[in-house]
Amino acid sequence: MVAALAQLALATGMQAQQQFTIDIYNPAPFERTDIPVCIALEGTERSATWASVFIDGKETAAQLDDLDADGMADELCFVCNMNKRQTLQANVSLFNSDANANFQQPERETTARTYAEIVLRNPAVKEKNRHDIYLDAITVNRRTANPYNVLHHHGVAFESELIAMRIYLDKRQTIDLYGKFQKQLELEQTQFYTSHEQKQQGFGDDVLWVGNSFGLGALRGWNGRRPTMIDPVERRTQRILAKGPVRTIVEVKDEQWVAEGEQQPIDMTLRYTLYAGHRDVEVEAMFNKDISNRRLATGMVDVKGSQEMTDHHGLRACWGTDWPASDTLNWKRETVGLAILIPEEHIESELPRDGENYTFVVKTATNNTLHYRIAFASDNESFGMHTEKEWFSWVKAWRKEVEQPVKITVRGRNR
Repeated sequence: MVAALAQLALATGMQAQQQFTIDIYNPAPFERTDIPVCIALEGTERSATWASVFIDGKETAAQLDDLDADGMADELCFVCNMNKRQTLQANVSLFNSDANANFQQPERETTARTYAEIVLRNPAVKEKNRHDIYLDAITVNRRTANPYNVLHHHGVAFESELIAMRIYLDKRQTIDLYGKFQKQLELEQTQFYTSHEQKQQGFGDDVLWVGNSFGLGALRGWNGRRPTMIDPVERRTQRILAKGPVRTIVEVKDEQWVAEGEQQPIDMTLRYTLYAGHRDVEVEAMFNKDISNRRLATGMVDVKGSQEMTDHHGLRACWGTDWPASDTLNWKRETVGLAILIPEEHIESELPRDGENYTFVVKTATNNTLHYRIAFASDNESFGMHTEKEWFSWVKAWRKEVEQPVKITVRGRNR
C-alpha cells in the first residue's frame, strides 16, 4: 500500500493534502456487491478536486460530489464488494489540483457505471435519439403551459447498468421506466427513444405505461381522500448533481407549492440517488418548513393483472404485464416487477389497490424529511428475474440488505 501511494504521489506531481483510512464492516451473514461507501467531507477536505481510493492495494473508482453547488466537494463516494462479516480497509488520498500547478492527473481505466442527462428539444433534429442540447439544470415557472413538452424525453433521465428511468417535468412528476436486455449504459445513445436498429442490436426501451399514476414512487399531495398533483407551483427545477462513475444524483425542486386543501405554500426538494450495480434508487424529500401535520402520498402503478406482495410494514411489490404505450402495433406487452420500501416511521396508512395505484399515505419524521426506496426489474433482462416468485424473493432479500447497512469508521483524519 505504501508503494502504491508513493507511485500515486509521483504520478500526480504532488503530495496528497489529506490521507485517511476508512474501515468498512459488513455485519450481514451474506455476500454483498457494489456496496455504497459515502462519507461527508469536512474542513480543508472540501477543497479537494480529485480523490484516490485503494482497497487491498488496488485502486477503485471514486468520485467527489458537490451537493449544494457551492464549488466545494461535500462527499466522497465509492462502491466495494464484501464477503459475509468481512472487514475492509480503504486508504483515501485527497488532492487539490487547483492549488498546485504541477498536478498531473494520472490516467485511469475507469468505466462509467452511471449516467444522467437533461436534453432540451432541438426542432432541427428529426431523429428522436439524436437531440443535442444538453443541460445540467432547467427551471420553468408557472407561466409554462405544458412543461411536459419542454424537454426531450420529458424530463431528467438517469441510469445504472441495470436500469434506467426518467422523471416528468410536470405536475405529475411521474417516474417512468426503461428496461434493459443487457447490463450496459444506453441512455446517451437511445435518449429513451430506441430506434428499430438499436432494438435489433439489443438495446432496451420504455417498459411501463404510467398515465396519471405514481409510476414508480412519485411523491404527491394527499387531500384526505386521494393523491393530488404537485400543482400549482411558482417554479419547477430539475438538475443533475452527480453522474458518475459510481453514482448519479438528480434533484427535482418545487417552489411555492400550494397543495390542494392547504393554504400555506411550501418548497419541496426531491433527490434521487442511483449507485453502480444497483436496481434500487434512494429517494429523499426535504421541505423548507415544518409539514409534520400534513400528509403526502406515494406508491406504485397498479399494473394490469399484477400480483401483489406486501408485508404491511412498508415493503410492497407487484409483478404484472401491460402495454407500455397505446400503439400496440409497434410495441409489445412488457412484464415488470415494481417495489417500494418505506420506513415505518413515515407510514400513515397502506391503502388497498384501486386499479390505478398501490398507495401509501405518508408523513415526514425527524428533521422534516422523508426517505424511501424504489426498485424495479424488467422481464427482458438477460441478467435478472423472470417470474413473480423470483422477483418477490429478491424484494425480501433487498429489505434484509437495506436493514443491515455496513458500518463505516474513519481513522487518521486531519480536520
